[in-house]
Amino acid sequence: MKQFRYLKNATTLELRPEGCAGCGRCVEVCPHQVFELAGKQARIVDRDACMECGACTRNCPVAVINVDAGVGCASGLINEWLRERNLRRSGGACCS
Repeated sequence: MKQFRYLKNATTLELRPEGCAGCGRCVEVCPHQVFELAGKQARIVDRDACMECGACTRNCPVAVINVDAGVGCASGLINEWLRERNLRRSGGACCS
């Protein structure tokens, strides 16, 4: 029987923290708490939770966040489904 696995780092999310203004908009708009403010800079705390909706990119006033909105929607849905069912998490590709 095959084991389900979460997709690891299967997101196009990129953050350039050196240009971050520390406004916290990414933290406010992210539906999955991918970001947090550490001092006066945003940082990614849960990359695997990113569903690539693009809210962070659209709301970043200094354009230091990039994500290809929609690219990871399928993996996001699969990972959410697995999380809801408390299926065992292991590294690697999905469903292998």
